[in-house]
Amino acid sequence: MSRSGRDPGERVKTGKGRTASSNRWLARQINDPYVKQAKADGWRSRSAFKLIELDAKFALLRGARRVVDLGIAPGGWSQVVRKQAPAARVVGIDLLPTEPLDGVTIFEMDFMADEAPAALAGALEGPPDLVLSDMAANTVGHKSTDHLRTMGLVETAVDYAIHALAPGGAFVAKVFAGGTDGELLTILKRNFTTVKHAKPPASRKDSSEWYVIAQGFKGRAAE
Repeated sequence: MSRSGRDPGERVKTGKGRTASSNRWLARQINDPYVKQAKADGWRSRSAFKLIELDAKFALLRGARRVVDLGIAPGGWSQVVRKQAPAARVVGIDLLPTEPLDGVTIFEMDFMADEAPAALAGALEGPPDLVLSDMAANTVGHKSTDHLRTMGLVETAVDYAIHALAPGGAFVAKVFAGGTDGELLTILKRNFTTVKHAKPPASRKDSSEWYVIAQGFKGRAAE
């Protein structure tokens, strides 16, 4: 039995008014060990484990002093930053409301808005050494369209990172199957010492999400 008292392989009864896809999502949530562990450990989302696993592999948070969390809601990644780098100044931004987090400045606004970079800079009081982006566009069910919409967010995040990061800094962003497109990959390789793709174990096997990890920012001169 799980902590919730449910059998780990429990099936969800079809609910009145629920679609088949809703039932599949609910069943997956109930039986997902990462969801259960996140609740047990006090993380706001199962995605916290993705950053924990990426950090274990790439040492992203070692020595971090200023961190930007793009697409912060519901706050799981910033929770990990606060635990792994408690002295770091952390600033997050999202269109969605996010419950306050101790030690984290949160802006409820569109990252694509012209005033967003200035708001982040003002709260950081210095250039970030790590920019995290777990942003993804709302899906419409059309694979190519969903990919393009999310890559548009990634492109904006990359542009922000190469204009904001301190030399030596790192950038992490969610991408999808196929990884980062060629032009964007070229920009990252020109501006960072190493660029790699990874799929942390916490990413569901049936998910097309991957993460691009760019480390060793070369500075504005590399643009």
